[in-house]
Amino acid sequence: MASLLWGGDAGASESEQLNGHFSNVIHPRKNLPGIKSTTVTNVDGSLNNTEEDGEEDRVELAANSLLNKLIRQSLVESSHQVEVLQKDPSSPLYSVKTFEELRLKEELLKGIYAMGFNRPSKIQEMALPMMLAHPPQNLIAQSQSGTGKTAAFVLAMLSRVNALELFPQCLCLAPTYELALQTGRVVERMGKFCVDVQVMYAIRGNRIPRDTHVTKQIIIGTPGTVLDWCFKRRLIDLTKIRVFVLDEADVMIDTQGFSDQSIRIQRALPSECQMLLFSATFEDSVWQFAERIIPDPNVIKLRKEELTLNNIRQYYVLCRNRKDKYQALCNIYGGITIGQAIIFCQTRQNAKWLTVEMMQDGHQVSLLSGELTVDQRASVIQRFRDGKEKVLITTNVCARGIDVKQVTIVVNFDLPVNGAEEPDYETYLHRIGRTGRFGKKGLAFNMIEVDKLPLLMKVQDHFNSNIKQLDPEDMDEIEKLEY
Repeated sequence: MASLLWGGDAGASESEQLNGHFSNVIHPRKNLPGIKSTTVTNVDGSLNNTEEDGEEDRVELAANSLLNKLIRQSLVESSHQVEVLQKDPSSPLYSVKTFEELRLKEELLKGIYAMGFNRPSKIQEMALPMMLAHPPQNLIAQSQSGTGKTAAFVLAMLSRVNALELFPQCLCLAPTYELALQTGRVVERMGKFCVDVQVMYAIRGNRIPRDTHVTKQIIIGTPGTVLDWCFKRRLIDLTKIRVFVLDEADVMIDTQGFSDQSIRIQRALPSECQMLLFSATFEDSVWQFAERIIPDPNVIKLRKEELTLNNIRQYYVLCRNRKDKYQALCNIYGGITIGQAIIFCQTRQNAKWLTVEMMQDGHQVSLLSGELTVDQRASVIQRFRDGKEKVLITTNVCARGIDVKQVTIVVNFDLPVNGAEEPDYETYLHRIGRTGRFGKKGLAFNMIEVDKLPLLMKVQDHFNSNIKQLDPEDMDEIEKLEY
């Protein structure tokens, strides 16, 4: 298995579009080491924020998608139930428990085992028989990072390729340069024993001379560049494509122009081409896009994970300012045994301030915010998982999808609110949901300014739960929380 990247200058308009749109994915921030602040601290420890420092931390969908790929390099066992909707309900529904049941070529089996896959994941059990069926079947699948989704569609592409035919036969679209390269690495690893099969990247910066005869069988790229290669440069004959994969559909439709470009590419494909679409989420907009682009599909959906607050004891502490909050936090930290804790702040500025305070007091803490590159974020999360730091201070970039079994305490240093200054119930649920997972009991603490107490009471009413007041000066009461 070989891959090909041509040299050359960064590509046309798509390069500039992606470079700007996903700049936080691609480029490290230059001002990371210092703590940039235009904040005036009042005598009582409260803050006058400029708009920039007081902003909520937001991260692009594409960045989160790449982050999840990086931190879930090995399979995670999904807790979701899998639902299968067949285009022909009367046909038998097959599933497999071993890769041998799929009757794959020997070199593909060797590639799968070399990657460390011992048996199919829950999603693969249902999806692979459909994806490898003869005649080919189309598929729309909901699948999250770590469930073996990429390996499944890569296996489908490699199994349909004829190594003796030297032209593009499989086409995979990804929303960003980085996600395309991630997929390509899976193709190269799984296909390492397929000596005559090669992959090529249709991504920005990979400029190919106009008259080049493309002989690589698998093309992975972003929509704008693929469109350019197909219609302007005539490098790819879409009528010869046998497998078309559209990955990260929810990210794709979040990026201006990509859904229209993807549809234009799909319409030029032959009717017998197998079409596979994957998305981590299936909001109405994603469904509409999927149904437009994938004809007569089988559908695999994940039943929504029912996050619950039932096994989590929730408390609140009334505070005047952030110094009060920090003192209360220190009292709690000193009074009970903590496995690991996640502390959520609403803004980067508060997260940085708290990190400095805790480090100066000798605590092992790490900071996770949207200023970090994706690689840096993945490294922070992995260190926390490995127990190298006991406390993770973060903004909303960590509110979903990151499971650390040792987390026993979650602290809302700031209550999550939306743009209308009303409680953000969903974010609250996903923050608190970091503890009390895997059947364990958890503790959650809310540091609340007096004027925010009505908002917390709305949260209590919304979830029909009991959030008790805690006196941070009563160490006896705090110590009893462990029992």
